[in-house]
Amino acid sequence: MNITKPHIDKGSGEIIILLHGLFGALSNWKSVVDSFSKKYRVIIPRIPLTEVNVKDANLESLTKSVSNFIEKFKLKNFTLIGNSLGGHIGLIYTIQNPSKVKRLVLTGSSGLYENSFGGSFPKRGDYNYINERINHTFYNPDILTKKYVDNIFETLNNNEKCLNIINIARSAQRNNLAKKLYKIKCPTFLIWGLNDTITPPSVAHQFNKMIPKSKLKFIDRCCHAPMMERPKIFNSILKSFLDEN
Repeated sequence: MNITKPHIDKGSGEIIILLHGLFGALSNWKSVVDSFSKKYRVIIPRIPLTEVNVKDANLESLTKSVSNFIEKFKLKNFTLIGNSLGGHIGLIYTIQNPSKVKRLVLTGSSGLYENSFGGSFPKRGDYNYINERINHTFYNPDILTKKYVDNIFETLNNNEKCLNIINIARSAQRNNLAKKLYKIKCPTFLIWGLNDTITPPSVAHQFNKMIPKSKLKFIDRCCHAPMMERPKIFNSILKSFLDEN
């Protein structure tokens, strides 16, 4: 998949919208697109993390961007799936637009707590340091390509882009949804890495307790991006949830 495209739209049928995280890209969802576009219409909007003006580098503006995308393409009654920051945006959108979202799926979502990689970068010019921190977010970092690490390193060494990332990360930390999660009425599924170091399993349990119609499933030997790290298991669990709801 070409990550430079403004969005991905593949397949036909019931709609699934996928939201990537703070250091994510459309290609993070490749296994989900390949698997589910045979039966569903799978859409991935490109969230403008580093392209927006610094004053718009916050959760509110990014959620508005996703909302505008959904309105532009007249999408409704869809399944919304978000990883990390994408889950946080999905939560806010669902709270604001309950009639649009049929199901919500969260994986490694922020919104309650995260051990953020984006709060500050005292060694952002140090490639080995950045590589080590990225590896820390994956149970098996061998799945990462050098290009993946290079792209993040390049982003963090661009002053304007790095400032956006830091502001968005701080906005996510401030935007705690604990008092609003009761408003989510649609079936919600939490698919979580049992070894997640960014949003630990305790966070998944909190979400499961606070969201009324939620279920939780852990994937062992998996960290913060289950759809990338354990794609076959992730897709199997997701398929069961979609079939049942």
